Amino acid sequence: MDRYNEFAVFYDELMNDFDYEEWGNYIEKIFEKYNIDPRNILEMACGTGSLTYYLARKRYNVIGFDVSSDMLSKAYEKLRPFKNVMLLEQDMVNFEINKKFDSILSICDSINYIIDKDKLYKCFQNVYNHLDNNGVFVFDINSYYKLKEIIGNNTFVEDREDIFYTWQNEFDDIDNVCTFYLTFFKNKGDNLYHRFDEEHMEKAYRVEEIKEILKNIGFAKIDYFDAFSFEPINEKSERINFVAIK
Repeated sequence: MDRYNEFAVFYDELMNDFDYEEWGNYIEKIFEKYNIDPRNILEMACGTGSLTYYLARKRYNVIGFDVSSDMLSKAYEKLRPFKNVMLLEQDMVNFEINKKFDSILSICDSINYIIDKDKLYKCFQNVYNHLDNNGVFVFDINSYYKLKEIIGNNTFVEDREDIFYTWQNEFDDIDNVCTFYLTFFKNKGDNLYHRFDEEHMEKAYRVEEIKEILKNIGFAKIDYFDAFSFEPINEKSERINFVAIK
C-alpha cells in the first residue's frame, strides 16, 4: 500500500530537521569501522531520495527503491542529474533485483513499518540474499522505549508558516504497534486551507527480536549502537542503529 500520498509533497519540508548529509557521513564511518569499501549500494525505502542524493554525490553506485510512487516522483526530481542512481518501485518485503550489493541500507525507521514479524524475517532474508559475501546491512529502528513511552498515546501539534498539523498516537500493548493519526492543514493563501489525513503504523521491536532474526538467517556479525554513534544503547535510547555483516 502507498502510505505516503499527499504527504509526499510536503515530506522534505516537514523533515527539514533531519540532517541527511550527516546521516550519510555516519554510514561512511560505519564502512570505515568495519573495513568495508562498498561501491554498489541498495537503499531500501529511499523516500524522496534525500540520503540517496548524498550517497550519489560521494560517487557510490546506488539503486534505491520505495513502495510509494509519490515519494519516488519527488526523488526523480532531486536525483535527475546523477548518472550513478537508479530508482525502482518495490516494497521492502518482496523486493527482487537481479544483482548483489556491497551494502544495503534502510534509514529513518523504515523497518518499523513492517509490523508483521514473519514479513520482517522475509525482508531480512531478502537482504541477505542480495548481499555479496562480507556485505554490510545498515539500518535503524525507533526503539521500543520511544514508540511506547514517548510517542505512544500522546498528541503533538506543530504550527509552521505554511502548514499546521496534529499527530495523535495510540500504542497497542498486545501487538506492540503504534498507530499515528496525522491531520495536515496546508495554507493555500487568502485564508484558505487544504486538509488531508494520513494513518501510519510502526511496530515496536525489541533489540533481542531483531538480533534473533538476523542470527537465524545467517548474518555472521551483528552489532548495534545508540543513534549515530558507536556507543552502547541504554534503556532510554530512542533510535538504534544496527550493523549486520554477511
